[in-house]
Amino acid sequence: MKMPQFVILLVTVLVQVAAGLPADRRTPPSQDKHASWDDVNVVAHGLLQLGLGLKEHVDKTKVGMRDVNARLKAFNGTVAELERKQQEQGEALRARTKEVEERDRLVAELAEELRVKAEEVKKQSEDIYSRMDRLEEKVNGGQVVESDNMTGEADVLLFSSCQRLLVAQNRRIDQLVEKIKQQQDKLEKQSLHLQALRRDEDRALRGEAAQSGNSSEFPVFLVPSERARDCQDLFVQGQRASGVYSIQPEGSQPFNVLCEMTSEAGWTVIQKRYDGSQNFNQLWERYKRGFGSLNGEFWLGLENIHAISKQGSYILQVELTDGAGRQLPVARYRLRLDGEEEKFSLHLEEESSSGVQEKVMSTRASGLPFSTADRDNDLAAEVNCAELLSGATSLALRRLHSQTDQQRFKMWVLASFIPVAAVLLLLKED
Repeated sequence: MKMPQFVILLVTVLVQVAAGLPADRRTPPSQDKHASWDDVNVVAHGLLQLGLGLKEHVDKTKVGMRDVNARLKAFNGTVAELERKQQEQGEALRARTKEVEERDRLVAELAEELRVKAEEVKKQSEDIYSRMDRLEEKVNGGQVVESDNMTGEADVLLFSSCQRLLVAQNRRIDQLVEKIKQQQDKLEKQSLHLQALRRDEDRALRGEAAQSGNSSEFPVFLVPSERARDCQDLFVQGQRASGVYSIQPEGSQPFNVLCEMTSEAGWTVIQKRYDGSQNFNQLWERYKRGFGSLNGEFWLGLENIHAISKQGSYILQVELTDGAGRQLPVARYRLRLDGEEEKFSLHLEEESSSGVQEKVMSTRASGLPFSTADRDNDLAAEVNCAELLSGATSLALRRLHSQTDQQRFKMWVLASFIPVAAVLLLLKED
C-alpha cells in the first residue's frame, strides 16, 4: 500500500470520527464527556489498517533494497573481472614489448658483428690481392730465379692459407646473415602478435571483448528474426556488433559468415589472412566449399561467395597491411562471380583507384576463371599459374606465402611481388 493511500485512509477515519460526535459540543452536566464505543472501534480499525499498510510497505521496501544490493554486487564483480582481464592483457603486452626490444638489441649486435667481420674480410682480401699481384708480376717479368724459390713457396703457402681463411670467413658471414634473417622473421611475427594484442586491448576498453574471456574470438550472434541475405541486411535490421552471424542468401542454404560492422554499413568478410596459420595451398573442392576458421584465417568458399554476389550489385573492398604494420590505401571494385558451370569466372570493375592497389585486381572483359593446382583454368597456355604460385588464382591474391622465405607473406600482382603482412577481402551490396 502506497503513502497517498495511507493519507486518504487516515482522513476517512478522522471524518467518520468527526461525524460520530454530537453537533452540540456543550455536554449537559449530568452526561459524561466520553466518545461512544462505536467511534472508538472505527478509530482502532483505521489505525490497525494503517499499521498493516505501513508494515507491508516496509517489507516491500526491504525486498527491493535486497534486490538492488544483489545487483550492485553482481555489477561490482563484473567490473572487477574486466579490470583484472585488462590488467592481465596490459602485463602480457608489456612482456611482449620487452621481448621485442631484447630481440631488436640482439639484431643490432649481430649487425654490428657482421659489419666488423666484413671489414676484416675486406682488409684480408685486399692483402691477398696485393700478394697475388706481386706474384703475378714476378711470374710475368721472369723474375723468379733459383735463389728466390724459397720465397715463392712461402708466398704460395701464404696464399693458400689466406684462401682457406677467406672461405671460413665467408662461411661465417653466411651463418650470420642467416641468423639475422631468422631474427627478422621472429620480429615480424612478434610485431603481428603485438598488433593483435593491441586490437584486443582496444576492444576490451570499448567493452566489445567476448564474454568467454578469449578476446581473439568473435562472438557468435543468434538472430531470432527472419534470416538475413548478407551482413548489410543484418545492419539494416539493427545489428551493430561485429562477429559471426548466420545468413541465408536467396536460393541457398544457411551458413555462417564473419560480419564487419562499421558505423555506415555491414561488410561480409570473404577472406582473411594475417599470421600464416592457415595453409591456402588447397585444391578445387576446398576452395569451392571454403576452409579455415571464422575466428582466424579463412576462405569463405566460392559457392558461398557466388550465392551472395548473385543477389545484386556488390562492392569488393580490399584492405592490405604491409610488413611494417602500415595500412595501405583501400581499393574498391564492383564484383560479379559466375557459377561453377562458368568455372567461377570473376568480373571486376574498378570503382576507385588508390596508390599501390590500383593494379592489384584486373580481369578481362570475359571474366577470369578460377584456377587451382588440380584445375588449370587460367589463361596461360604454357604453365599452370596456380600450381606455379602454390595456391589458387582468380581474385587479386594470387599468392600470399613465399616458399623461399616461409615467414614472410607475399602477394602476386601482375607478375611482381608486393610484400604484404595481412589481407582482408569484404563484400557489401551496392
